[in-house]
Amino acid sequence: LTEVYSSSPALGRYFRSAQVISFSNESSTVIYQLVFSVPPSTEGFMESHMNPDFIRNILRQNIYDED
Repeated sequence: LTEVYSSSPALGRYFRSAQVISFSNESSTVIYQLVFSVPPSTEGFMESHMNPDFIRNILRQNIYDED
């Protein structure tokens, strides 16, 4: 995740770290925390760039690009 988000043109300059919070072998589930340092609130920034769907789509696009 660190490589994905630090190299992202959209989020790379804001990304600070990724940390695994919980891991389950039984269900192959990982819960992680992403840390971003964002500029003071500007109109629409949080809704567009820090939207969970936007952040998820950056990871999804990276996975598609690797195939």
